Amino acid sequence: MRGEKMFQFVPSKNASDDSEVPSERKYQNILWAKPGWARAGTGFTQKPGQFWALGWAGSRSEKRIRPCGSRGGIRCSIRGLATIFAGVSFYALLFFTEREKKMVLLDVDQKGGKCNLFVGEWVYDGSNSSNYPSYKTQECSFMDDGLACEKFGRKDLNYQHWRWQPHDCDLPRFNAEAMLEMLRGKRLVFVGDSLNRNQWVSMVCLVDASIPKAQKSVNFELNGSLFTFKATEYNAAIDFYWAPLLVESNCDGPYDHRIKERIVRVQAIEKHARHWTNADILVFNSYIWWTSHKMKIHHIISFQKFTIRWGSFESPGEVDEDYLEAQRIYEMAVKTWSDWLETRINRTKTRLFFVSFSPTHERAEEWGKPADQNCYNETEPISKEGNWGRGSDPKMMRIDPKMMRIVEKAVFELRKKGVEIQILNVTQLSEFRKDAHSSIYRKHWSPLTKEQLVKPQTYADCIHWCLPGVPDVWNELLYAHLQKF
Repeated sequence: MRGEKMFQFVPSKNASDDSEVPSERKYQNILWAKPGWARAGTGFTQKPGQFWALGWAGSRSEKRIRPCGSRGGIRCSIRGLATIFAGVSFYALLFFTEREKKMVLLDVDQKGGKCNLFVGEWVYDGSNSSNYPSYKTQECSFMDDGLACEKFGRKDLNYQHWRWQPHDCDLPRFNAEAMLEMLRGKRLVFVGDSLNRNQWVSMVCLVDASIPKAQKSVNFELNGSLFTFKATEYNAAIDFYWAPLLVESNCDGPYDHRIKERIVRVQAIEKHARHWTNADILVFNSYIWWTSHKMKIHHIISFQKFTIRWGSFESPGEVDEDYLEAQRIYEMAVKTWSDWLETRINRTKTRLFFVSFSPTHERAEEWGKPADQNCYNETEPISKEGNWGRGSDPKMMRIDPKMMRIVEKAVFELRKKGVEIQILNVTQLSEFRKDAHSSIYRKHWSPLTKEQLVKPQTYADCIHWCLPGVPDVWNELLYAHLQKF
């Protein structure tokens, strides 16, 4: 390394002052760069012949770099060796994480061979003999009006007749009686946000027709935070618990949570967890509430600022608050969640799942249409093989590292400690389905304005899904895992 420049880190005195940083610097999460080399997708550039060390960009935690000089001295050498060690350790962790990731995501097999149920294509099945859809909107006793697209005027029903076909095997057909038998004497709980409630409604509708009217009911408890579907004959419960950020927050009210400044008690989960501690099957999700979507042309996902609270909501005079980016707080919340699972879950009883990010279709330019359009009036899936939208493409997301990577790392650590948990990777298979969102075909809780009526895409819901529809496939994946193990 003689004759080469090395760089060491110094804290920035002023987060907006770039005087110490070379103008060509543009780095995010780089461990070590050899001369003339930059890792793809990192946003890192350098001059030929320079060595750069570990760096990351942020607000209060931003680090800066300065040259150590050609010799650098003992202090700089130690820093350089430490950086090399960190780099080797990091890439070793990446290697094992990738290996574990495959184990986490590909765990269903047929005839003794493993099959990735999450990689495949959507096949239209509109024949008279088809079993799709699995239920009718009007026949589900507990359909949610926010998801009942046919009831609220959608005439094109082709979205109901697409089934998911993995490339290397068949996805087991959902059998309501078999599912209820697996749930006999048990409690299945979906924990998370409204997309997890979307999946909960789907599950209830999938089993609804197999239960006599007098033997089933839905109850609302805890001011609406807990929905409980009971199948009396089976002594089974299928619940949904509202916890959009998993940990305690000021968004925990199920009906009053449209809050601009979100406050998170990042180490507090027991208030929620006590309501699902005794579950036999837990299905978690938490993602969309951690991102901010700007509803403009060519908009991008950006970090939303949160307030992190170390005290309690009940004692405002005894708290310490700080603003951090959503990704960092998400990582802390996932750590609290995983710590709770490690210490409190019954490992011989409870099955654990985490559902990956459900994609949105709010930018029609992603499938070749004008930028001011979205999922409104879409009637066909995206046909491009391996399609990713900007909101979920690992190369495009402004989430570094990706939020799902944070979950995958937590799952990896839990499994190392003997806590079995499975990721249901629904992201890319759902990414194809720009045609299947609730759009304008749902109950509207507020009167529509004249401007909205003139331009329906301005109030189209391109986040949630029509039922029957895509979340039924998510439950088929869940069913396949429960059936296998």
